[in-house]
Amino acid sequence: MKDTLAPQLPDFVCRLTTPHRSDVRLVFPPPAVTFSLTTERHGVPGTMEFIDLSREIFHRTQTHPNHPPMIMTVWSDHSDKRVAGNTVFSSKALSIAFSDHCGTHVDAPVHFDPRPDALSIDEVPLENFYTEAICLDLSHVPLKHAITVREMQAALEDSRHEIRPRDTVLIYMATNDRLLGKPGYLHDFPGLALESVHWLADKGILMFGVEAISPAPEGEANFLAHMACAERGITHMECLANLDKLVGRGRFRFIGFPLRIRGGTASPIRAVAVFE
Repeated sequence: MKDTLAPQLPDFVCRLTTPHRSDVRLVFPPPAVTFSLTTERHGVPGTMEFIDLSREIFHRTQTHPNHPPMIMTVWSDHSDKRVAGNTVFSSKALSIAFSDHCGTHVDAPVHFDPRPDALSIDEVPLENFYTEAICLDLSHVPLKHAITVREMQAALEDSRHEIRPRDTVLIYMATNDRLLGKPGYLHDFPGLALESVHWLADKGILMFGVEAISPAPEGEANFLAHMACAERGITHMECLANLDKLVGRGRFRFIGFPLRIRGGTASPIRAVAVFE
């Protein structure tokens, strides 16, 4: 969707420090799944479309049972008036306690790699979270299904694209459409068979991402998938959203920077797809 500048919304022009683009006008629309900014390169107008791939974080966000819950409370609000000199003021702040595996997040190698040199999330190079990407459509698979290599290959062929080294591969399984907000979200999700994790690793990807709380179906398959990621030097993201809006649109830029959590085994991310 292409947003236009509403009279009441501010805009400004900034110059991006890249060799490819300058004179970029940023337009801030109301909160939405997708928005765009208008660009100008060598006098030719264009657009960049941003698609938010992150789930909302709120009190008791659905989280994997192995991890502590998200607890969000009001620490202070505007009913509490304070005084500084002759000034009366108020402020609002939240208190948030959560697992590093809360909401839309990326796992660090140390999560399932017991070796002493396994990287924590603050040690993973930032460039690993700013990559080219594609999204494969596996929305037809049954719940609790383990997606085979043959099914992955068919989805890749249907996309008419290729997986390149250092790509991020997102896998749309319609998990949120079918399960989000229901008890089955924590148990009934489809995911990758172990062979499919190795198939992605063989292609030299950096990471893959799913909508579910785990990359593979519940039980042993899930833990084998995590261990395969550790063995093969790749990682994955969980609890993504809006992957349906990427299907059939080809390659895009993926951005999903983690928080700088010292020793973190994962981190919440603001995952975004960018189409130019």
